[in-house]
Amino acid sequence: MVSRRFKPIELCDSEGRSRQTVAADLDGTLLLSRSAFPYYLLIALEAGSLLRAVALLLSVPLVYLTYVTVSETLAVRAFIYVAMAGLEARDIEAVARSVLPSFYAGDVHPEGWRVFRSFGRRCVVTASPRLMVEPFAKAFLGADVVIGTEVEVAQSGKATGFVAGPGVLVGEHKRRAVAREFGDSLPDVGMGDRESDFDFMSICKEAYTVTRQKYRALPRDQLQGRAILHDGRLARRPTATNALLTFLWMPLGFALALVRAHLHLLLPVRALAYAYKLTGVKLVVRGNRPPPSKKKKGDQLGVLFVCNHRSTLDAVAVGVALGRKVRWVVTDGGAGASRFSEPVVSPIMTGVPLPVPTSLEGDADADAAPRIRRLLEEGDDVVVFPEGAICREPFLLRFGALFAEVTDRIVPVAIEPRESMFHGSTARGLRGMDPYFFFMNPRPTYEVTFLNQLPGELTCGGGRSPVEVASYVQEVLAAQLGFECT
Repeated sequence: MVSRRFKPIELCDSEGRSRQTVAADLDGTLLLSRSAFPYYLLIALEAGSLLRAVALLLSVPLVYLTYVTVSETLAVRAFIYVAMAGLEARDIEAVARSVLPSFYAGDVHPEGWRVFRSFGRRCVVTASPRLMVEPFAKAFLGADVVIGTEVEVAQSGKATGFVAGPGVLVGEHKRRAVAREFGDSLPDVGMGDRESDFDFMSICKEAYTVTRQKYRALPRDQLQGRAILHDGRLARRPTATNALLTFLWMPLGFALALVRAHLHLLLPVRALAYAYKLTGVKLVVRGNRPPPSKKKKGDQLGVLFVCNHRSTLDAVAVGVALGRKVRWVVTDGGAGASRFSEPVVSPIMTGVPLPVPTSLEGDADADAAPRIRRLLEEGDDVVVFPEGAICREPFLLRFGALFAEVTDRIVPVAIEPRESMFHGSTARGLRGMDPYFFFMNPRPTYEVTFLNQLPGELTCGGGRSPVEVASYVQEVLAAQLGFECT
């Protein structure tokens, strides 16, 4: 029936569409996956709690049975209620901005995007809640309009879990929503993938269905936007199978994380690399590690290790790779250790609190530079992160230039953790749990590469400005990691 009524999307010509309008479904059309469950689970977990996410997962068999035997509308209502009832609307919106886009961007249908991007005016029409979809659709797909199911929000600012009028946008409701939005100027092309899309597709001038042919997800760099900074604990898209395996692993993983983390309290620094191997933590060390400094009064013998920033354990990984304790410069508001995570990091490194660097001429920097310089003069090795913020994607954020002013003994260090199940960093969650979430991965990996010390002519002592030195170090680290400089 589908092939008789509508043509497959592969036959849609994308040329000469810049002045035309398209209306497209999301799940199964612009995205490869036809199920929105992973995104409901992310809302339940990140804006709610682990118990809510488990409850949503347990509801999957019943909801899918409802979808097949009763109606798609009732199934969507069930997911919305379990995932969102009682949550603050602003928390849902925050997760939709900071967590969901990264997962959506890794699941874009190449043929759906080929057609969608060619139109001058783009509309996404979906049964999923609008507040869940809109940030991604507008920033990454370039949608001008997002028409989605509206969720009721009480005067207290909390989602009730019920659907506001006109209801879940499937079938006839979806057609009416498109007609109401466009009036007499109906879309030139309608795109969908299932029977509940046919109603709105039939009022468009042309209509195409997205077939179930196997495609690989579109490379992220071909989208209109890029996910540079994002949040969330889960490293894999939580399909029902992935979510089940993750939740079953969590009790064992947390017990293993406690063992891995508290080895730092029981063993000397030099023995930790061997302990990592015994507990399944892989530490890959490349390059030439500078030998420990021999303290001699009047000489600046400490080394300044300038690293990219990927997680709270970056400085710990550098210390274990060196086999000795290091100093970690911590700025106010940075990814410092909390009381809960302090036992993990304190035996390896000592955090030196400093004010937040603002500019080369600011008072905060004027206070920070002498303190870092004093540590180096005392023979301590110091680890700094000029990016400031943690970035998970293959980008290096702009480097602050403060480090270039304090010493010419600069060793760039490229850091790359590998996380298969959980991210060892967060912005919205409990930051004190960061080390434990990293160690909860079945096979966590840290790659630490020590590059050559900067030659004198490329430092401030050689006549370069601090900004030039910072930019050079950023470029060197980006080349080593295969990242892009921002």
